[in-house]
Amino acid sequence: MTETPSLRIDKWLWHARFFKTRSLAAKQVSEGKVRVNATRISKPARPVSAGDVLTFPQANAIRVVRILALGTRRGPAPEARALYEDLSPPEEQPAQKPLVGGGPRPTKKERRRLINSRTESLD
Repeated sequence: MTETPSLRIDKWLWHARFFKTRSLAAKQVSEGKVRVNATRISKPARPVSAGDVLTFPQANAIRVVRILALGTRRGPAPEARALYEDLSPPEEQPAQKPLVGGGPRPTKKERRRLINSRTESLD
């Protein structure tokens, strides 16, 4: 009987650099915010293996990743990116927030005109 290699989900999420600490990864799992193959899980000790699909929130986005490898350590970012395939839809770039004035920064000439118009209205 050949057993497929597996790793705790909290440890894998930490190895793949989705969370800064293993305890943060375990907390997300414990709160039921992580799904493995579309099934909500709540135990950080749940084993995962290559081919599993994980869905979890990260920052302001929902991440969907397929595990390609388990990894043996928490290495540098390029090594961590090789552990998974990102299945998340590409994020849309949010529209730039308008500045307080409602547009791009005024030029020096426009600022002078604005200041002069304010002082004239006070007279």
